[in-house]
Amino acid sequence: MSNLIVHGGRPLRGDIIPSANKNAVLPILCATLLTDQPLRLIGIPEITDVKKILEIFRVLGSEVTVDYASGVLELHHRDTHFDPKLHHLPEEMRSSIMLVPPLLARFGVARLENDVKGCTLGVREIDPHVEVFQRFGAQVESSPDSLIIRTPGRMQANDHWLDYASVTTTENFVLCAASAEGTSVLTNAASEPHVQEFCRFMAMLGVQIEGLGTSRVSVRGGGPLGGGEFRFDEDFHEIATFLAMGAITGGQVRVRNSAPQQFPLIDRTFAKFGVEVVHENGWSHTRQNGPLKVVKPFTSNILTKVEAAPWPYLPVDLLPIFIALGVKAEGNTMFWNKIYDGAMGWSSELSKFGAHVFLGDPHRLITFGGLPLSPASVESPYIIRVAIALFMVAASIEGRSEIRNALPIRRAHPKFVENLRSLGAVVDWVEED
Repeated sequence: MSNLIVHGGRPLRGDIIPSANKNAVLPILCATLLTDQPLRLIGIPEITDVKKILEIFRVLGSEVTVDYASGVLELHHRDTHFDPKLHHLPEEMRSSIMLVPPLLARFGVARLENDVKGCTLGVREIDPHVEVFQRFGAQVESSPDSLIIRTPGRMQANDHWLDYASVTTTENFVLCAASAEGTSVLTNAASEPHVQEFCRFMAMLGVQIEGLGTSRVSVRGGGPLGGGEFRFDEDFHEIATFLAMGAITGGQVRVRNSAPQQFPLIDRTFAKFGVEVVHENGWSHTRQNGPLKVVKPFTSNILTKVEAAPWPYLPVDLLPIFIALGVKAEGNTMFWNKIYDGAMGWSSELSKFGAHVFLGDPHRLITFGGLPLSPASVESPYIIRVAIALFMVAASIEGRSEIRNALPIRRAHPKFVENLRSLGAVVDWVEED
């Protein structure tokens, strides 16, 4: 178990250069298996999920050269092989399901463990993915501990309409369509920035994609795929997270941000707590007058609301950091997670700091903020930004706090503690058996 020890009450100040977005990096890594040409990826983050996928590539016989100090990854899948009896995809990584289409394209078979999972956000079904595989002509065999997916021949182009705008299902559709002869069209496609970044990588390989950033994506596949060099974008999640850390501690953190066009709704959400976000000269920072305070709506009989749902709504992964601001800010706020049914159960940990919160149902939480808080030892669920949100609250309180089981942070944020120390935080990782 990895715990974070923080001595809070210090305003965080300084500059941060954010890392690449895990949710773009992982599908792009999976997509590299589609080509046997050499690839060079720039900005690869040193996080646990990346290391697990690269280890899979090594086991499969691919050439992997990585320098995390420079962020450069060299890949060549020319001698890659796969045997479903020997090779298992990692169960603890939700993204491993996106290795299935390239394995089908190259070897005609893939194996998926039944309990593949990621963060503990509630029910996360694999049925939409299986349906996509089947629509492209795959045959799925179920065993007690895994699914074996096979394609008797080349994948077949098709049109599909998703039940809901799922990020990984959209990416799996594009991955399948890249190898299918002809044009495939997906309706109700996810359009998050990391999905757009993934599609730009696919286009670099030679896949023709129309509708980038919209809910209807057309993919023309079946042609030869090449190699090349690709540079990852900065993670908008990490940008918003460090901005929030400066705001909640009464400091000011400046974060490099080359895509402020992604931030209008995020900026307006910060403004609900009296925080102004300023974007200038490729950097973003916050301004606030005094302590955090919830801005009341003009409609007097409702609470200030923060609603998270698929893009272009507020990203659901950012909801925990705004809950942390809601705990600290004077006033009451309702938070609504419109996607996951198990992502709010950590609210009881906030109470250990002295926070007043009310979980109305699995999707909605109300904070009664601005009350006196005290240091505490809290337990994080296996959700990346919940661990960070608990850290944020602790960092805003004078005294020693402990975030137990904060390991999920390492799945997305390289050099997390080092970055915090550069901002003036007193924080350490402590390992526990």
